[in-house]
Amino acid sequence: MRAARTTASDRRTCRGDPQVRGFRSNRRRASGARPMKGARVPIPERSPEAVLGPALRGLARPGKDDGRGRPLPGRQAPAPTAARRSGGVIAEPRRRGRIRIFAPARAAGLLGMLGAGFLFTLVTGPTAFGLTRTDLPDLTWTDPGEVAARLAVPPGTNVVQLDTAPLEAAVRTLPAVADAEVSVALPDAALVVRIEERVPVLAWQVDDQRYIADASGAIFAIVDRDATLPTGVAVIDDRRRGAGEDLRIGGHVDPIDLDVATRLGSLTPADVGSAATRLQVVVTTQDGFLVSAPGGWLAVFGFYSPATRSTDMIPGQVRLLRSLLDGREAAVRRVILASATDGTYIPRATPRPSTR
Repeated sequence: MRAARTTASDRRTCRGDPQVRGFRSNRRRASGARPMKGARVPIPERSPEAVLGPALRGLARPGKDDGRGRPLPGRQAPAPTAARRSGGVIAEPRRRGRIRIFAPARAAGLLGMLGAGFLFTLVTGPTAFGLTRTDLPDLTWTDPGEVAARLAVPPGTNVVQLDTAPLEAAVRTLPAVADAEVSVALPDAALVVRIEERVPVLAWQVDDQRYIADASGAIFAIVDRDATLPTGVAVIDDRRRGAGEDLRIGGHVDPIDLDVATRLGSLTPADVGSAATRLQVVVTTQDGFLVSAPGGWLAVFGFYSPATRSTDMIPGQVRLLRSLLDGREAAVRRVILASATDGTYIPRATPRPSTR
């Protein structure tokens, strides 16, 4: 049977035929086959981080408004290929997303870091929070000028960066200062100094000067013998030869002398049953410690040492003195207290009766 002849009008081609346009085969092209004219090779998409490289990785992400199938700004659309003109369908490469170097969150963090750096520079700068004044308490035994010299903080110093520990240590070196605290008051940028001075308990008098000491025997001031002393400060008049040679500010009273002086110096007339208005304590080279009622009797307490004569006997000597003065104070001139239990007194001379 003869096959029917076809004419040119009956022949169809895939190219441009509307009935087969868009038909695509899923079969792979055989090895060596010629590619379709005008076809474009698909280009694999690269992430924005791959474009930036490892040094800037993590700083960029694609923008939300990056379109697909639109040319990027500043670029012209590619010219239509033969396949596009003839209606063929080609594989379009996936376009790269536009890279945004600074995401909003990272930009906010960067601005925060810049603001913190500016604030730190402002706070620690030479003019911000500059020292305006130094507040000192009322002082009795310490010269305010010496305190300021120990601090040595010039006006305008940034108080935020000021380390107060060395300042406190410097103020504590003053003889009359027992403790000190230095702090900063904001926002007026003031240096506040709190000082606890030593409490005087003893005035050791040598000639016309008195050496002021605290309970530990530390000498922190020297005043004239006529200077007014706080209430309760015991005054010891040292009349021994060479007295005062070892006394100075920053020095200490001898521990034995300090113990005896605080015990005897704290006595009141009522403690010994005396009608006197006050008592006086004196130290001499010949008799040691003496307690007297001005214009009246004198009691010899003697010398003390840890080895031979302990200061622990002083309370017993005080009781003995009281018993010897009881009922006869006006007739007693001198009392000798050998120990806490042994003592005697010497009466005043009885005037002879006059003869006519």
